[in-house]
Amino acid sequence: MHLLFSVYLPLLPLQALRPSWSDSAPYVVIDKERVLVAAPDALMLGVRPGMRGGGVAAIAPEAIALERDAQREKEMLDAAVLALYRFTPDIALEPDFGLLLDVGPSLTLFNGAPALSRHVREALGRLGLTARLGVAPTAAGAWLLARCGSTKQNQTRTRVIKASTLIRQLDRVPCTLLPAAQPHAEWLSGVAAHDLGALRRLPRAGLIRRTSTQLADALDRAYGDVPEMHRWLSVPDTFSATIETYERVEHAEALLDGASRLMMQLVGWLTVRQLAVSAFTLQLLHERGRAAIAPTPLTIMLAEPAWEEPHLIRLLKERLATIELTASVIGLRLEASQLQPMAPPNLTLFPEPGGSQTDLLRLMELLTARLGADRVLAPAFEDDHRPEICNHWTPATSKMPAMTPIEDPPDRPFWLFKEPIRLIMRDDRPFYGSPLTIIRGPERIEGGWWDDGTAVRDYYVAQGTDAACFWLYQERAGDMQWYLHGLFA
Repeated sequence: MHLLFSVYLPLLPLQALRPSWSDSAPYVVIDKERVLVAAPDALMLGVRPGMRGGGVAAIAPEAIALERDAQREKEMLDAAVLALYRFTPDIALEPDFGLLLDVGPSLTLFNGAPALSRHVREALGRLGLTARLGVAPTAAGAWLLARCGSTKQNQTRTRVIKASTLIRQLDRVPCTLLPAAQPHAEWLSGVAAHDLGALRRLPRAGLIRRTSTQLADALDRAYGDVPEMHRWLSVPDTFSATIETYERVEHAEALLDGASRLMMQLVGWLTVRQLAVSAFTLQLLHERGRAAIAPTPLTIMLAEPAWEEPHLIRLLKERLATIELTASVIGLRLEASQLQPMAPPNLTLFPEPGGSQTDLLRLMELLTARLGADRVLAPAFEDDHRPEICNHWTPATSKMPAMTPIEDPPDRPFWLFKEPIRLIMRDDRPFYGSPLTIIRGPERIEGGWWDDGTAVRDYYVAQGTDAACFWLYQERAGDMQWYLHGLFA
C-alpha cells in the first residue's frame, strides 16, 4: 500500500527559539519585519501571520517579539528527521515547515496507520515539537489535509487510506490553502470556487487560461491523477548530534531529558543504517570563549552491540547519576564511536532457562554504568607462562579475546594472591599455618626475559595438616626462597 504522512510543524520557528515556551506567553516570531508565527495566546490578542511589527505593538503591546533563527530551525528539523528514521527510510522536506514520510512499507510493522500516527506524534512531542499530521495516498493530498486540520467547523478527515475517500475529503478543502491558487483568490471567489471540489469542476481549459498550468498541475497531483516525484533525504554516514540546554545546568541528572532527545536521534540513525552501537560518548559542553572549559566526555561501553532506545537510555541514566559536575553545562553532544552491523533477531522457540546470554550482558552493562568499569570485572587470560600475567581481571563489558583450549591443562588454582607471600622454613619444609607437604610437582616455568620480568620458578601443589591445598613455588635463582602464590578451593 502506498501511503504518505505529511508532518506539519506550524510552531517550528517559535519552538526552535523557546523549546519549553508556555501557551500563556504571547510570543511572536518576526521575519523581515513581519510576523511569521504567533503563539495561541498572541492569536487571541489579534496578532496574525504577515502583520507588521508596528501593528503587533499597537494591538498587543504585551506580545514578546523574537527574531527568527533559521539555523536553529534547521537543527530542530534535522533532529526530527533522525528521530523519524525509526519509522521509514524515505523522508523528504516539504515547504512551510513540514516533512513527508513514505510509510507504506512500515504499516504492518507498526500495526496500521492510527498506531503509526501515535508513534510519530509521540516522537516529535519528545523533541518539543507540535505536529499536525495528514495521511493520504498522495503527498500533495496529505500536505493539504495536514494544513487544513479538523475542527468543529471543518469536519475534514486528516487520515485517509483509500483514493476514493481522498477525493471526497479534498473536495471540502478551501481553495486558498493551495499555494498555486492564492494569487488568484479574488477571481476564484468571484466564480464561487471556494473549495477544491468547485475548482475541479471548472472547465480545465478555461481554468488554465484564466490562472496558470501550475494550478491545474497542483490539483492533479493532490487527487492522484498524475505521478509525483520526491527527493528523499540522504542518510548521513556518521552520527553526531548536538543540543543546547538554553540554561546553565548544575546537576548531571537534569541533563537526562536533553540526552534522551539525542538518543532518539541516534536510535533512528541506527535503525535506518541497520547498525548497532557498542560504544558511544556523551560530551558535556561547558563555557566557550575566553573562559572556555574543555568538554567532559562520558563514554559508555557495551558488552554486546545494541540499538534499543530503552536500554541505551537506562545505561545513560545510571552513568549520569554517578557524575558530579565541576562546571555548569550549556550543551550536549552525542557521538557513536563504535558500530557493528545489526544482528538478526533471536528466533529460538523456547527461551533459555535463567535468561539468555544477552540478558546477562545487559546486566553487566547496567552494573558497569552504575558502579564504574573498574568495579565490575571478569577474569581474562593472556598468552603468557607467568601466572600473574596470564591470569588478570578486565572490565566485564570488554570484548574477551578468543582463546585456544589446552588439551591437558596443568593443575592451577583459581584464586591467586596479588603479590606472592614469602614463606618461612621449619624443619626444611615451607610453613604456612602448618608445615606443608608437597603432593604434586614440580611444574617448571621460565619466561619474561623479553620484558625485564624474568621468572625462573618450580611450582608445586602442597597440603597443610587441615587438608587445605596451596600452590607455591621455589625460586630457582638466588637464595631458592619459597613463595605462596595461590589457594585451591
